[in-house]
Amino acid sequence: MHIEQLKNIDDTVLKAFKILIPQLIDRNSYPSREELQEILQAGNTFLFIARENDEILGTLSLVVYKIPTGKKAWIEDVVVDENARGKGVAASLVYHALKVAREKGIEKVDLTSTPVRVAANRLYQKLGFRKRETNVYRFTF
Repeated sequence: MHIEQLKNIDDTVLKAFKILIPQLIDRNSYPSREELQEILQAGNTFLFIARENDEILGTLSLVVYKIPTGKKAWIEDVVVDENARGKGVAASLVYHALKVAREKGIEKVDLTSTPVRVAANRLYQKLGFRKRETNVYRFTF
């Protein structure tokens, strides 16, 4: 298995997102080729995939941004195909994202995970993430 940063969206990548994203969220929607290409072109979001042979096993998004208090990063949309779980795919994706963040001068990387994702929460803590005492708010239009 190896981790790679997506540079373009081909049919294999599109098919993988079609399978993976519904495993992460409770609805049968996934990004289009154009939406994924737009993310790649934005310049501050990095999409990583874990690939074994020709099969994409999982994905992770790393968002890097600069604000007055410094350069920060956020890990989002970590998802591993249900048939590949327990093989270290998520850990490999996260370690790769952390390496890239450090190379970009980031000192702190945040992520969130819902409490019902027990295995994911356990993994993040095992990898060195610490639970923060903060409130996360969301405004929905």
